Amino acid sequence: MARKLSLASGVLPEFGAVDVVEAGAATGFDAVGLWIDPETWTARHTREARAALACTGMPVLDVEVVWIKPDSALDDHRRVIDVGAELGAGNVLCVSSDPDHGAAAAKLSALCRHAEGSGMRVALEFGIFTEVRNLKQALAVIGRVDHPLAAVLVDPIHVDRSGTTAAEVAAIDPALLPYAQFCDARATRPDPADFAAVIADAVDFREQCGEGALPLAALLEALPADVPLSIELRSAALREAFSHPALRARAVLDATRGWLDRLA
Repeated sequence: MARKLSLASGVLPEFGAVDVVEAGAATGFDAVGLWIDPETWTARHTREARAALACTGMPVLDVEVVWIKPDSALDDHRRVIDVGAELGAGNVLCVSSDPDHGAAAAKLSALCRHAEGSGMRVALEFGIFTEVRNLKQALAVIGRVDHPLAAVLVDPIHVDRSGTTAAEVAAIDPALLPYAQFCDARATRPDPADFAAVIADAVDFREQCGEGALPLAALLEALPADVPLSIELRSAALREAFSHPALRARAVLDATRGWLDRLA
């Protein structure tokens, strides 16, 4: 069975939810991910997104992002979950910049309780751009949360940059992996102390699957066979080469499927 592929919102960061839904549907993705900014998202955005989803029949794999910080408001985070629930999303992506992992776990626990009955999982992504820097730390936080909706999200670029191994990914309890992100990246790692370089690496310099230096085949093998992949291909080069959302989505899907076919 072919692995389900979702168009991540980060592929089309300058476009709105309707554009992402329509681009995903037009190019043959199995699902989409949507960016929900609680400060700017309105009831009109929800209506328009729901209409586009209904028209295309596209499911929403995830909404993002809940960014936990020491002073972040849980009401804003709950709103992302509420919108995701209205759109039928399967997951909400969370990251944490709270250095107090106990406090972060308490907030994640509250979000999991809020998500009860919504059909959504609360997925914590790790990376050196956050205070949950690697898989070991992410699993420790999730262990403190101790809620069935808590999950972990792996992304190859963050796996590599954090020093996490494919063997560690393979050892994750499959119940904690409702989905995963996927992309390739160059071999050169940014200086972890240079936050601007770390962010640029993550939002501008990702590469098409099979065109970079990451051990993607081993990472794919480490994931359960039925886990959907959100193709999180943030790339300045792709943004410059393809200004139309559907053309960019098509380039990403074709490259991803081509790489998967070569592995078969």
